[in-house]
Amino acid sequence: MFSLILNGIGTLMHFYVAHRLYALAPIRTRVKARWWWLGAVVVWAVYLLGVRLGDAALDWRWWPGQFAMTWLGILFVMTQYLLLADLVTGFGLWLRNWAPRILAAGAIAGVSVSAFAIFQAVRAPAIVEYELPLAGLPQELDGMTLVAISDTHLGAQRRAAWLGKRVDQINALEPAAVVMLGDQVEDEPINDDQLAPVLRRLRAPLGVWAVTGNHEYYGDAGGTIAEFSAGGVKWLRDERVEIAPGLHLAGLDDIGRAMHGGDIYAGLARTIPNRAEGATILLAHIPAPGLVERAAREGVSLMLSGHTHGGQIWPFNYLVKREFPHLVGVHREGDMQLVISRGAGGWGPRMRLWQPGEILKLTLRSPQT
Repeated sequence: MFSLILNGIGTLMHFYVAHRLYALAPIRTRVKARWWWLGAVVVWAVYLLGVRLGDAALDWRWWPGQFAMTWLGILFVMTQYLLLADLVTGFGLWLRNWAPRILAAGAIAGVSVSAFAIFQAVRAPAIVEYELPLAGLPQELDGMTLVAISDTHLGAQRRAAWLGKRVDQINALEPAAVVMLGDQVEDEPINDDQLAPVLRRLRAPLGVWAVTGNHEYYGDAGGTIAEFSAGGVKWLRDERVEIAPGLHLAGLDDIGRAMHGGDIYAGLARTIPNRAEGATILLAHIPAPGLVERAAREGVSLMLSGHTHGGQIWPFNYLVKREFPHLVGVHREGDMQLVISRGAGGWGPRMRLWQPGEILKLTLRSPQT
């Protein structure tokens, strides 16, 4: 069903964009119609093949699957600007002297914004820093630094070499602990021999900790957990540990699957069966409405999540916000702080528009200081 929807929407946008671009004189006078439309059909056929293959295959020979999602993103952006130009000019019926220029401006804007969105997706994630007062944090731990990375979506587009550059960014921040907030992979284990050595390069005296997200469970979650464990990552699967005196780290397992029929709160009850002395940091991939409030009532000091990508491509942030009122950044729920990361990688199109990737540097502050 998902492939059929992508095929239909993508086909409509593809031929609309091809039709409107061919209306531009610089293209129409230089390219014969039969060659233009032959090229459009060939690209369309590759797109349909790519949607059918999907973008999870790791062999370069399956590149149409990776091309298809990014092409869909480009078509989405191009359609916005070309359609805006058409609406302003009544599809050429109004402002006839200006209509070709307005259409050309729409095409240039679409290409430029698409290129910028690809640039934002492929460049290194930004380091975003927050100072967070934590209820119950002992004074001795004031100033401790954690680094959080979410939604790397390792797979066909991002491999161990890409993650290695993120490891360098993280190590430069000198964290006491590193936490991975879910969707470490696109779906299946990446089967990259360099993954474990890359992960073992992380320098964090209090450990490297992870929770699953929904994408781990789209494939072989057990295989992914084993791959990361081989690199020294410790998984929190509905459990809580004390990583320093008075500082507890708790992790919810597979909250994504729980949202589709399971009981979120049962996982929370297993993870935090009672209040702990000091401060508790909860890792939960999805900042689900209801869960946030429940975690605050259970005495969590800080909740760290990802999943939303900040919307990834404007204007999807407005749609995502309808399901997740807390979209990105720092929020407060009672005595609890909630921080939601836009993620370091991305899903689907290799594009990020106005929502760049990020790695979080979190400096913990004791209210006693």
